[in-house]
Amino acid sequence: MRSFIQRFALMSIFLFSIAAVISCTKKTNTTSGPTGDVIMIGEVGSMTGAEATFGMSTHNGIMLAVEEINASGGVKGKKLKVVSLDDQGKPEEAATAVTKLITQDKVIAILGEVASTRSLAMAPIAQQYKIPMITPSSTNPKVTEIGDYIFRVCFIDPFQGLVMSRFATETLKIKKVAILRDVKNDYSVGLASVFTEAFTKAGGTIIDDKSYSAGDIDFKSQLTSIRSKNPEAIFVPGYYTEVGLIARQTRELGITVPLMGGDGWDSPKLKEIGGDAMNGSYFSNHYSAEDKSPNVQKFINDYKKAHKEVPDGLAAMGYDAAKVLADAMGRAPDLSSAAIRKAIAETKDYQGVTGTITIDEKRNATKSAVVLGIDAGQFKYKETIKP
Repeated sequence: MRSFIQRFALMSIFLFSIAAVISCTKKTNTTSGPTGDVIMIGEVGSMTGAEATFGMSTHNGIMLAVEEINASGGVKGKKLKVVSLDDQGKPEEAATAVTKLITQDKVIAILGEVASTRSLAMAPIAQQYKIPMITPSSTNPKVTEIGDYIFRVCFIDPFQGLVMSRFATETLKIKKVAILRDVKNDYSVGLASVFTEAFTKAGGTIIDDKSYSAGDIDFKSQLTSIRSKNPEAIFVPGYYTEVGLIARQTRELGITVPLMGGDGWDSPKLKEIGGDAMNGSYFSNHYSAEDKSPNVQKFINDYKKAHKEVPDGLAAMGYDAAKVLADAMGRAPDLSSAAIRKAIAETKDYQGVTGTITIDEKRNATKSAVVLGIDAGQFKYKETIKP
């Protein structure tokens, strides 16, 4: 006969095992989907903080798409409801937000984040719980490499770097470029690296490679070094918050060559911060408001009615992310996480406002990019570069 202590020990092991099973079950959300008449969707974005225009533009685009979807009958007869959480531009807050959306709000899919650093903080959690996550505009390749539930509707940095390399060598006809990158930003570091590889492979030379950190306000030491090397352009793959200041200080030092960058420049605030110093510069982006196609112009007109301004690329990406998700849910046989994941992965030739979107085997979007120039404070279409 077992002693009381033995029986107690066995009972403790049994209870611990049951708790472990329950815990593991909670981390794998593969239910058949919502049972009521509302589908809960989560959104995580930088609604406040240094990059608030990214989060707010994306949120506005998402909500415009959801309003249109619901007005057309929703998905499978159910209305979409978006639960939006502000991560204040902080990776740790993004991780907390996505956990809450999944475990407390019981969302069946996640839209967000805009920034690669914050998407990298969110994606492991969404993957752990097996909740499909679509980032509208995180371009760092590492984001979707985290797992098979993680998707994006934007192009990735290797393509964006190639786009700007081709524009520099083929359109601007330049051979010597300096780089100024944000070492604390996964997006900036990754884009600078792929641009360097593509530009040197095309016969160009990186004559200087300097760095700064997000939040810096004085860049004159780096720019003075760059000036001494006589570049024909400076590649600054950062966010608008610092790029505008860099542009001002570049011109103050008498450097007149073009600045070049990526989609992190896309914000109305760039023109406010950089002023006339931004003129003559170029950046890659997801769409141009000058695109005359009917679906793009309808999106722009509807957005302007709601928000009294022309939508930027982040708004367009948020709109497309929500539409791609809804399209996939509509095609899925049910609203289980596994069925939605499979349907997103099968997205092909979806006609979005940012172009034709096909999700490839690595869960990235295959699509074109545009190059915009800045002239008299306005973003002007220059050319489209296809994959």
